[in-house]
Amino acid sequence: MVAKSRKQTGKSPTTQTDRDKNQLVSPPGKSNARRPGREGKAFPGFHPNGLAGIRHKLGLTPSAVVKHGLTLLLAALTGYLHWLHLSQLFENDRHFSHLSNLEKEMAFRTEMGLYYSYYKTIIEAPSFLDGVHLVMNDRLTEYPLVINTLKRFNLYPEVVLASWYRIYTGVMGYFGIPTKMCWSINRGDGLTPVDSCEGMGDPAYFYVTCVFMLNGVMMSLFFIYGSYLSGSRLGGVVTTMCFFFNHGESTRVMWTPPLRESFAYPFLVLQMLLLTYILRTQNPSKTTMVALGVSNLCFMLPWQFAQFVLLTQVASLFASYILGYLSPTKMQSILVTHMITLAVCFILMFGNSMLLTSFYASSLISIWAIIAMRDHFAQVFKAGIIIWVMQGLAWVGSTVLLKFMLSTILGASDDAHISGLIKSKFTSYRDFHTLMYTCAAEFDFMELETPLRYLKTLLLPINLLVVVLVAGRLVYHSLQLVAFALLAVLIMRLKLFLTPHMCIMASLICSKQVFGWIGEKCKNQIVVFAVMAVMAVQGLANLQAQWAIIGEFSNLPQEELLDWIQDNTGPDSVFAGAMPTMASVKLSTGRPIVNHPHYEDAGLRERTKLVYSMYSRMSGETVKRNLMKLGVDFFVLEDSWCTRRTRLNQRSPDPEAPGRFVRLGGWGLRSPDPTPRLRGGLSDSGAGV
Repeated sequence: MVAKSRKQTGKSPTTQTDRDKNQLVSPPGKSNARRPGREGKAFPGFHPNGLAGIRHKLGLTPSAVVKHGLTLLLAALTGYLHWLHLSQLFENDRHFSHLSNLEKEMAFRTEMGLYYSYYKTIIEAPSFLDGVHLVMNDRLTEYPLVINTLKRFNLYPEVVLASWYRIYTGVMGYFGIPTKMCWSINRGDGLTPVDSCEGMGDPAYFYVTCVFMLNGVMMSLFFIYGSYLSGSRLGGVVTTMCFFFNHGESTRVMWTPPLRESFAYPFLVLQMLLLTYILRTQNPSKTTMVALGVSNLCFMLPWQFAQFVLLTQVASLFASYILGYLSPTKMQSILVTHMITLAVCFILMFGNSMLLTSFYASSLISIWAIIAMRDHFAQVFKAGIIIWVMQGLAWVGSTVLLKFMLSTILGASDDAHISGLIKSKFTSYRDFHTLMYTCAAEFDFMELETPLRYLKTLLLPINLLVVVLVAGRLVYHSLQLVAFALLAVLIMRLKLFLTPHMCIMASLICSKQVFGWIGEKCKNQIVVFAVMAVMAVQGLANLQAQWAIIGEFSNLPQEELLDWIQDNTGPDSVFAGAMPTMASVKLSTGRPIVNHPHYEDAGLRERTKLVYSMYSRMSGETVKRNLMKLGVDFFVLEDSWCTRRTRLNQRSPDPEAPGRFVRLGGWGLRSPDPTPRLRGGLSDSGAGV
């Protein structure tokens, strides 16, 4: 129980074809009316007819304006409600408003703390450009190496948010407008009081608020997507209700704001919405294709896993092309957009080789070649199943061959652990890196409880019915659903793609083209409302279970650990230890570390293996020699890594087990002083995708 008393009002710091004929919904008509001429003089950008002129320019009738306006209004409302929902869940879970700055940083565990540390670096630098230079020439993350973290860690979200924060606090400070309110928090139990601040002037508050606002916009896009796909605003309502009723299966942004998916996924929703429009439009405009490319780019830049998701999308589109539901011309246009986006992303990521050596990049080239050779395939193979199979085999074979050729030529092996993880799913193959992943439940196969939860909210039955009815008209969406289902079954964490897509597909119960056999519009709506009422029984129970999560973040042992590091070690002291702990050490103390939770680099994986030899059966001399090679001064030892076993008989840390320092020096390893215990969130492997 804490007592909260107001301390001060702080001011912001001054620094810091598809078968086009099979469309379910007709595309919006284009106006052939010429732009009305100017009648007399007018100010630049001012139309003499006001809103009526804008409506005429867009080719919209008054009734269409009202309909679109109502759709946008409802979309904005759902987005606002989702933002409030996320913010409240986050506050309920951590009591974030009562935490000190150090406690807020500790609340960002594992890789979240690593990402947030670069945001902190930029906002605390003398200038924005100085901060960007620091993260592009980072000397703290993989000591003694100097790395470009923008290239390695997909940190553009942190760069953008840090620039916005500096602009916001600078402007507010200039006008003398307070941006945060600070309090003195009495933590009780003999603990010293701490200062806590709320408001957009607080760096952590600004960061998480922007994340939740972005995901509020995502919900607005879901409403628009469901409305467009089904041809009814009621479809948008069904989509958003399904998302809320299955919220725990759809997202985890409310628990893990800094993760890359929190920034990337909203742009995937926009990209899929634009792609759906393109597939339904006879001749999509260049503006639409550019918008598709931009949304693609915004999805790829924040998240290294985006390439795998886009691979499933391209594969689904190619299957639609093979089956004759997508014209070669439109397929090639989409491929060109993907290729250009990939090239731009490669440049902005400073030549990150994982992009060029990905299955996604190889697949784009392979599909382009197969489409270019379509006449040769038609001459050699008979039309029908044979040519479909041969094109599919040609795609798989050429993609795999090209991927490994590029990896060999460029000497890239950063994504080798992904292949190892997939291989371990179907064979007895195991190595250190696959075990680091499979220790965590989120990288295991989908648990049986997940489809049961889908069943209780009717999400699974509705999707099965919809897929049966639309498989011949909406081939891409059906195939994409299957692809997401396969990903989720293999790696449970990836159900964040499956569940929202199921919510989108559920909107089709409102489609007259799909369920017109029910009868007139009134009967169809009665059926939809009846279905939603049944869904709400379990859906509301799920929401109430989320709202009932009340907690308060407290990790005094780790707080003491970080304070000890600040007070008893020099700023150049180098640390090693478990990946989750190292992220916190770097974030809160600014000390150099040699390993961290971002596992998508071959060199870093080998470093981590050397560091974790502390928990092996190697001799003390061997362990010391390994760590001294990395220049380590201190090792944060967590005894629980040697005592607790997981379901796979693998060792993992106990959140209540002690941790201590081991200073490297003299003949062997010694622990000179008793040190704080480590607990609170150290029970996962720390490896992240």
